[in-house]
Amino acid sequence: MKKRPYMNPYFSGVILGFVLLMAMFLSGRGLGASGGIKYLVVSAVGSIDHDHALQSPYYAKYFIGEKSPLKNWLVFEIFGMLIGGMISGAISGRLKFRIEKPGHVSVARRLIFAFLGGVFFVFGAQLARGCTSGAALSGMAVLTVAGFVTMLAIFGSGYMFAWFFRKNWI
Repeated sequence: MKKRPYMNPYFSGVILGFVLLMAMFLSGRGLGASGGIKYLVVSAVGSIDHDHALQSPYYAKYFIGEKSPLKNWLVFEIFGMLIGGMISGAISGRLKFRIEKPGHVSVARRLIFAFLGGVFFVFGAQLARGCTSGAALSGMAVLTVAGFVTMLAIFGSGYMFAWFFRKNWI
């Protein structure tokens, strides 16, 4: 299959805005991904050591009643993003399973830094009470100060740390 060009960014922005509007209209909530990761981790802890999860003040609140943490809408959103991304990649001819890296960086180094970046980002998202899509995008859509501050912090820290870690991708 021939690789198609990327979608026009302005058109993509309009589509993203429509998806955000529909998420707010249909579910009463904006978009967000870091909360879904939290529910997956809570469920894993509950599966591995249920007694610990019930005795922990943090985990216990997710196991009240019979409802599983995996039934939270954010978990379904995460799986929808994964499936949608794979479908989009397949349709555009860009679905390839590979590790993108420059020639001077080993696969192990690339995976370690990608993992550490993800850990720090999710940790920061929990401190900020939301990730790029939850706190920043959804927050800015409803004109909250926290949404604008979060977006400035994300881009500011990205620019600040990019210089130090640029040799991992260029």
